[in-house]
Amino acid sequence: MSISNYTDIRLRQFKFEDEYLSEFATKSSSSLGREHFEQPCPIRTEFQRDRDRILHSKAFRRLKHKTQVFFSPEGDHYRTRMTHALEVSQVSRTIARALKLNEDLTEAIALGHDLGHTPFGHSGEEVLDEILPEGFRHNEQSVRVVSLIEDLNLTKETIDGILNHTGKEIPYTLEGQIVKIADRVAYINHDIDDSIRAGIIAQNSLPDAPIKYFGQTHNQRITKMVTDIIENSCEKDKISMSSECWDMMNELRSWLFKNVYIDSLAKTEEGKAKKLLRELFDHYTGMLESYEDNVYSAEVIRRTVADYIAGMTDRYALQRYKELFIPKPMYYQTDNNYLIKLADRNNR
Repeated sequence: MSISNYTDIRLRQFKFEDEYLSEFATKSSSSLGREHFEQPCPIRTEFQRDRDRILHSKAFRRLKHKTQVFFSPEGDHYRTRMTHALEVSQVSRTIARALKLNEDLTEAIALGHDLGHTPFGHSGEEVLDEILPEGFRHNEQSVRVVSLIEDLNLTKETIDGILNHTGKEIPYTLEGQIVKIADRVAYINHDIDDSIRAGIIAQNSLPDAPIKYFGQTHNQRITKMVTDIIENSCEKDKISMSSECWDMMNELRSWLFKNVYIDSLAKTEEGKAKKLLRELFDHYTGMLESYEDNVYSAEVIRRTVADYIAGMTDRYALQRYKELFIPKPMYYQTDNNYLIKLADRNNR
């Protein structure tokens, strides 16, 4: 196949988007581009390239060992940041497909939205937010990861969706708006699932009104939420739920905060995790300050250490803490000299 045929693959996708996608969809051919210009890929659209770069990034691979709710979970079936990102992607693509929006852009945003999350979940985020004068927010850190730390040079649409997946600001693409609401749909439902598995809550303890509205099972609840989003967003220039569904979802979310996210068995190790990260922060700050060729300002040192710690997985943070602060036992050092002496003695 000649290079011109490869280019035809990308052009066929442009044509498909123009002819099939909604008038409100973000078309690949009209992307606002990247901070640094790159020649187009002969095969993939710009948003497909974004998705692939995120999937191949080191930050994405580390998500498999970062806390979602439970610190360093031993069970194989508990969610991590990586499985959370994959579930957000699945929910987002389902909605995007039904609304004839750009699935590739939606998937790129969903897979990249939590790349800046700290070890130990929101507990780690709170520690860095307290330490840094400018504060710390994981969505802004996610943008630092893709723009500076790994320099993926993503499109402006993907970066906007990552930055505004949480908080008051609304993504300017509908695909980004899908991820913003799908993130909440995903974590509410899978955190219920994990909390029941952990014995923190029971199925029959879930609040009556939301469960009666959404259904008893994981599948019923997600289906109800996703269907409501599709019905209320079809052929509109914004993504939304019906007011009743939104209120019921937030009632369920508030119940989770009270019974799982705050003062539950899931949070018993939170104080230890925060102490660990503070001590690691102080250690690495001191290391850079005492560096003999130190030419870094206090601001640069704080920011560097925050970037380093935010990139850690739960288990790497635990490993480094153990190596730095936990005394090592003095093992008896053995060698072969005694064995030889004993053989000499027996040979007399």
